[in-house]
Amino acid sequence: MEVFLDGLGVWGIITLGAVLIFVAYAGSLLPALPGVPFATLAVLLVHFTLNKYPWYILTIVIVLTILVSFVDYVVPIWGTKKYGGSPSGVRGSTLGLIIGALVSFMSGGIGIVALFAGPFLGAYIGERYFAKAEKKVALRSAWGSLVGFMAGTIGKLAVVSIIAVIFVIGVIRYF
Repeated sequence: MEVFLDGLGVWGIITLGAVLIFVAYAGSLLPALPGVPFATLAVLLVHFTLNKYPWYILTIVIVLTILVSFVDYVVPIWGTKKYGGSPSGVRGSTLGLIIGALVSFMSGGIGIVALFAGPFLGAYIGERYFAKAEKKVALRSAWGSLVGFMAGTIGKLAVVSIIAVIFVIGVIRYF
């Protein structure tokens, strides 16, 4: 690994780190791609090759990564349950999230709509047709799923942005 990193040179390492940050932003929107860990890899790449970060900065980055990774799985479920969803709504929301991500990945124009509509429609269908809930209850559960998904996405984007700033500061300090 060290030989590979030495072969990249300074600009190659910076470019690789920037690509990891870009992938981290994409992963904050796409549920199948773990965004925040990619941003953390960018910081670790700079730390071990170009510029040592203080221990407390690395601790903050790693704790944020672990925390947001855990919360990302819990928040959509919590949102669905908080708004009155049943296990069928939670499963439907999860399935809708996966289908929405696949549709968004495979399509150009409607991708972002599918990404947000997937959890909503999945929770609604799960509640209405599998849990046999009334339309009002199913809509409330679907709304909770969407709120949870959006909160998780905003949280991931915020953490990736913080880590991106740390990455940029590390690169600037190298020069």
